[in-house]
Amino acid sequence: MGQGELLFLLAGLKWTVALSAIGFVGGGLAGLGVALLRTSGVPLLERVTASYIALFQGTPLLMQLFVVYYGLALLGLRLDAWVAVAIGFTLHASAYLGEIWRGSIEAVPRGQTEAAKALSLSYVSRMKDVILPQAIRISLPATIGFLVQLIKGTSLAAIVGFTELTRAGNIVSNQIFQPLTVFALVGALYFLMCWPLSIYGTHLERRFAVSSR
Repeated sequence: MGQGELLFLLAGLKWTVALSAIGFVGGGLAGLGVALLRTSGVPLLERVTASYIALFQGTPLLMQLFVVYYGLALLGLRLDAWVAVAIGFTLHASAYLGEIWRGSIEAVPRGQTEAAKALSLSYVSRMKDVILPQAIRISLPATIGFLVQLIKGTSLAAIVGFTELTRAGNIVSNQIFQPLTVFALVGALYFLMCWPLSIYGTHLERRFAVSSR
């Protein structure tokens, strides 16, 4: 494998990182809204967000990317592959992170909410100053675990023509006919991205388990 092929793989790695970051940040912002609506106490909003979460958790990510890229094109809205996969991963992440954070919000002891209400704090103040800081701490291990899955899931973006790390590896492999070498390197790059996050998530989980005893 020459320098040109290696640089092409690194370019694919760059887009994998970028897509993961956009999906995670965009999904995180939308997921926070989903979590807040899911725990709002308003039955209609809770049912709508529960259905939203069930839709994305109950269907494959590959199908979701197909619908965004090809389905919208059938309706006359043609999106660039980069835009389509960014939207697809953001929607996917928002459902999963929304459910993770919903569980974390509900895991905060009810006495915290009651104490905040006794102090006449508004809903925004209760969530911002009392509930969410504790919920975020509780959710960190699961959130990091989801980020690892999201990074690996970016390989599915190749199906709509987006050149991330896996597709870059496939292109290089077809050019130099060394699939074992190419995909060993691709796998190593994924490992170097995901392994530190997995270790950190496990560390946080153990740390929080000890502190809660």
